[in-house]
Amino acid sequence: MTIPATCGSGARNLPATSRPYAWPVRIDLHTHSTVSDGTESPADVMRSAHAAGLDVVALTDHDSMAGLEDAADMAAAHGMSFVPGIEVSCRHNGVSIHLLAYWPDPSHSDIVSMLAATREARVERAREIVRRVGADYPLTWDRVLEFAGSADTVGRPHIADAMVAAGLFPSRDEVFAEVLAGNSAYYVPHYAPEVMDAIRTLRATGAVPVFAHPGADGRGRVVPTDVIEEMARVGLVGLEVDHRDHSGSQRLRLAEIADRLGLVHTGSSDYHGTGKLNELGENTTSEEALASLKAARG
Repeated sequence: MTIPATCGSGARNLPATSRPYAWPVRIDLHTHSTVSDGTESPADVMRSAHAAGLDVVALTDHDSMAGLEDAADMAAAHGMSFVPGIEVSCRHNGVSIHLLAYWPDPSHSDIVSMLAATREARVERAREIVRRVGADYPLTWDRVLEFAGSADTVGRPHIADAMVAAGLFPSRDEVFAEVLAGNSAYYVPHYAPEVMDAIRTLRATGAVPVFAHPGADGRGRVVPTDVIEEMARVGLVGLEVDHRDHSGSQRLRLAEIADRLGLVHTGSSDYHGTGKLNELGENTTSEEALASLKAARG
């Protein structure tokens, strides 16, 4: 699979000094498709991004690069620039950490094996969660698979979708709050690579890692500043500062940390289609930040 670093043509994809008009370029570097837990295909995410007026878009499915080629083709067809990416599930001292990794090499064995191990562990975890939840609610594995599309992509959001469709809860968020939260009796931990090891692997293979929603404490525990400092020392390139799950004070704190550590500030939607309230382009990344991310490529 060959995926261009960026694709698209036209005035809105020219360097700033070459553009005939001085409009702002809208950049969203965090979206999900049906390859992981979004509700739109990779191509449809790009169609939605074009309709939302975006100029540069990244597809960052969880632990999978399977949708990048289709997304790149559709982005090009709509004159947008495309940034290939993934969202890598990691851990550190029992805390879940997600890394956005841009320009990953889909043929590199180290990345492929790291992601495959996580996906396999996620499937086993999902089976066990369904078994536990199914003891108290009318839920089956086959029903969950209808929402995931295949066992390779199944995760907690698909379990939530099945429960919403059954009329058990009104939304994904309600299912996560009541049934699938980290402190729930139904919760099952799962394998994920140690974040420092993941950063080293990504950097060694040319990818550019950014810490996704580092202050989203509504999702569970977050790591303290000294862990971000260690991540920066081993190769972290950026922090996703502007995100729906960050309060104003958290954004200020994360921006200060990023400035002090020389990390790139990014902002993104974390779009999941109808799976979440997040809207494409609700938070964006600056052209200068994107240029810095590109400059960090191996």
